[in-house]
Amino acid sequence: MSRVPVTVLTGFLGAGKTTLLRSLLTQADGRRIAVIVNEFGDAGFDGGLVEECAAKACAPGDIVELTNGCICCTVADDFIPTMDKLLTRDEPLDAIVIETSGLALPQPLLKAFAWPTVRTRATVDGVVTVVDALALSEGRVVLDEQAVAAQRAADGEIDHDDPIEEVFEDQLACADLVVLSKSDLVSQEVLGGIEDRLGAQLRQGVRVIRSHGALAPDVLIGMKADAENDLAARAGHHGEEEEHDHDDFASIVVTPAAAESVEAMRARVSDVLTLAGVLRVKGHARIVEKPAPIVVQAVGSRVELAFARPDAKQAEHLVVIGLKGFDADAARRALAG
Repeated sequence: MSRVPVTVLTGFLGAGKTTLLRSLLTQADGRRIAVIVNEFGDAGFDGGLVEECAAKACAPGDIVELTNGCICCTVADDFIPTMDKLLTRDEPLDAIVIETSGLALPQPLLKAFAWPTVRTRATVDGVVTVVDALALSEGRVVLDEQAVAAQRAADGEIDHDDPIEEVFEDQLACADLVVLSKSDLVSQEVLGGIEDRLGAQLRQGVRVIRSHGALAPDVLIGMKADAENDLAARAGHHGEEEEHDHDDFASIVVTPAAAESVEAMRARVSDVLTLAGVLRVKGHARIVEKPAPIVVQAVGSRVELAFARPDAKQAEHLVVIGLKGFDADAARRALAG
């Protein structure tokens, strides 16, 4: 029996994983694709965005959202049972895509494909690591030693390797393909420099390609890497550990009152992003007298707002993710306006 190819889609917070996944599902071209979306924290968001554009590729039950923790730390409790359910469906799947949380390490997830209930029925076709070109160009995640040093100096509790840097480098170490997202927002000269720096960190043969948010399905599916059989070459900082410590990060869920306007909500979210240690804000919120909720996607200094469909059923809350110890009360006050 042939094994179902699984694409692991990883990358740091806000890199553009969900945008790439949505594009893939709208171009399914007859493939039946199941999706596992993992969220860091207690509230989901990305699963709803994926469902909006999955009609061509996914049957009911083929999109599963895991919100009990980072997938690399909940393999036995969440991932294995979910894979078993997907792989035992009557109608066979052509592919599975796993979108990890922005804080997940791919290595323990790959190791899970050796479990008896999975290894004969699925294989890791490839690990796709999405990297935010705009963030790197601004000295945010990471590849910027000065920025990392400044962050360490600003936080006296960090006396070990920087947690953001470690997660980012582990995601690169595991990659079979690196997608440089938001490349249309960065000059050609800067992009070339980023590609050179990435290339120096990647395993031999790993390609770096530029993206504006969409790639053909054949680029992301069909690499035939059998990545679970090549763990030693993808070790990164944490090796094949079953778990790693996420105590360096924290998240809160906020349900803000409706804002008077889109710009008022933008101002609220921008204020949160200026707080020390805040990395990401995402979710749905309300604008006064507007029938549809507004979708909030914010990372670094970039805030993207767009109205959802009026019949959108997603819970209206915002998730704020940051380094441990960020001022959660200040974030709540900012989002309250």
